[in-house]
Amino acid sequence: MHTIKNVLLCAVLLSGGVALAAAPAAKPAVKAATASSASSANAAAELAEADALFARKAYPDALQKYTKLANAGNATAQQHLGEMYFYGEAGTVDMKAAAEWFRKAAAKGNAVAVASLDMMKQRDTRRADLDYWMTAYDGSDLRTAGYRCPAPRFPAMSKVNEEIDYYSGKMKEWEACHNRWVTYLNTSLPLTKRIPHDVAKLLTKEEMERATVHLKDVSDRLAEDTKVAGKLVIADFDAWRAGTEAYVREHNDMVKNAPPPDNGK
Repeated sequence: MHTIKNVLLCAVLLSGGVALAAAPAAKPAVKAATASSASSANAAAELAEADALFARKAYPDALQKYTKLANAGNATAQQHLGEMYFYGEAGTVDMKAAAEWFRKAAAKGNAVAVASLDMMKQRDTRRADLDYWMTAYDGSDLRTAGYRCPAPRFPAMSKVNEEIDYYSGKMKEWEACHNRWVTYLNTSLPLTKRIPHDVAKLLTKEEMERATVHLKDVSDRLAEDTKVAGKLVIADFDAWRAGTEAYVREHNDMVKNAPPPDNGK
């Protein structure tokens, strides 16, 4: 009986020993989880700080923090870094670097980076459309049928009432068309509104600035051409009216001062 008790006691001690030995093995796992949580918290805090710097347009400082996080594998930082290179906020536009960071973030499942890579492919496909709005658009599409206003041509003078009414009517038609055109041109400004949305969203900040400058030049030219054309028509009309009025006065004076007809002859 004594022997049995000793065996049982040993078994209890051995069991206790196993339990005690197993406990220390769980401690490193707890420490690892705590370290990982702290690291995630630090990364989130650094990312928030980088976002705040970016919002204040402190781009060099934001770039430094995003780069540190991106090199450590943070997908959100990689995405933001790609955007900074794409839009030139990293100091210059660098499409190669932008694509590289977008690819790294996309590989981690970042949806914005995936969409950004697709957008960059669309830019390659639609390069001609982008260049058109930066360099080639001339505003000719604005002059639709309702806004084409051919300048009437006036003779030096008109001597009969039918002709005077005809050219007066032509002037009124041109004036109405001209005023419609001026109103339409003003409501169309700035011409950047005419860039199709699917093209505008593909332009970088620098490209949009170039497009804005080009389209401002186009609108200034259209306004100046409209002003000059209007002045020429008005000058022609005024010359015709002055000549016609002079003829009418002379004709009326001749009629008024003419001797009465001699009905007896």
